[in-house]
Amino acid sequence: MRVAAIRLPRVVREINLFVLVGAAATGCHFLTALGAHQFLGLAPFWATFVGYACSVGVSYFGNALFTFRRPALHGPQFARFATISLAGLAINQGVVFIGAHVLGWPFWEALAPVVVIVPASTFTLAKLWAFRATEAGAAG
Repeated sequence: MRVAAIRLPRVVREINLFVLVGAAATGCHFLTALGAHQFLGLAPFWATFVGYACSVGVSYFGNALFTFRRPALHGPQFARFATISLAGLAINQGVVFIGAHVLGWPFWEALAPVVVIVPASTFTLAKLWAFRATEAGAAG
């Protein structure tokens, strides 16, 4: 007797892979920032910037190749992804600033909305804009 394979809808597969790639990028960010601070003596702000810069590569290539199965070496696609990434960083910083400094919330409470807002918005924008399938991209 043959058991039929269960196929997840494409968007569920993409969300799962997006989460895994995000975890890998977060690990890269954390370890790189920690290393830049500890071994290079960079101040926390600059160490975090170095970590962020390294994690963008992991996130871009992981999402292009695995999550959305698009060609990785595509300039306009990377530019769209970089825009989304920087917007996510700005949203993150803005939400935390408003929560912690304007509303007076504890830092952990200010971070809480970020873990929902940023991944949901970046996944949606990545799927619908950065890594969208185009006729030229589908042919190549």
